Amino acid sequence: MELWYTEEHTDEVRFSIKVERQLFSGQSEFQTIDFFESKEFGRFFTLDGLMMVNEKDEFIYHDMITHVALATNPNIKKVLVIGAGDGGTVRELTRYKHIEQIDMVEIDEMVVRLCQEHLPITASKLEDERVNLYFEDGVKFVEGKEGEYDLIIVDSTDPIGPGEGLFTVDFYNNCYKALSEEGILVNQHESPYYENYAREMKRSHQKIKKIFPISRVYQAHIPTYPSGHWLFGFASKKYDPIKDVQVDQWNNFGITTRYYNTDLHVGCFFLPNYVKEMLESDDE
Repeated sequence: MELWYTEEHTDEVRFSIKVERQLFSGQSEFQTIDFFESKEFGRFFTLDGLMMVNEKDEFIYHDMITHVALATNPNIKKVLVIGAGDGGTVRELTRYKHIEQIDMVEIDEMVVRLCQEHLPITASKLEDERVNLYFEDGVKFVEGKEGEYDLIIVDSTDPIGPGEGLFTVDFYNNCYKALSEEGILVNQHESPYYENYAREMKRSHQKIKKIFPISRVYQAHIPTYPSGHWLFGFASKKYDPIKDVQVDQWNNFGITTRYYNTDLHVGCFFLPNYVKEMLESDDE
């Protein structure tokens, strides 16, 4: 008998992967967690039936959520990561020797521990001496913080369940306050293609651009995410990711990447017209 993992991207669209075996299935305090093994995508894990990470294309997401900010301001020293329970974002940050502190706040400790067991490809650097793990609500964690971080990365699930509070005006305001005067905020920004995802993408962008003087959106192709067309938000108090990118300085770091490069850095901010029109429109 064949076993298939099937995810509903919309009520009318489904995405399936043939599964060799299921490694784990369980319920945490917050969500349903499953780990699978497949020939095409290797190991992957899902939360509440939605793809989070797989071994084949995880490098795309993690390259793009981290290196764009570090190439814009290569002098970032202190980073806050909210979510990112699989560890891939932290893994990429630890490649920068000059980063002094990485605080990772994940509400669901069970996700982190299971990724350490089943997905070492992403979770391998969570024990780096610069990494501090906090198993608590990221929304509450940033409350009251003033100018503490050079970079905040919101590597969250979709705006439902545990991730819902990470898409609010209050949260973005608190992130603004928690950033230094040169601070950058990067967040996963949903997809522009399917209506439900596009609506949340637009709402998030409208909230952030009212708070930060610089607010842009960039894109990547992630095959296993709904539609494959995924967006990230870049917001900053000072730095423009196109005008201020430090190409030579970033390349001198000598970091080998599989997706990101400094040519792509500029190009990823040039969006298709239909996406630009959605982001620029004031309609909800």
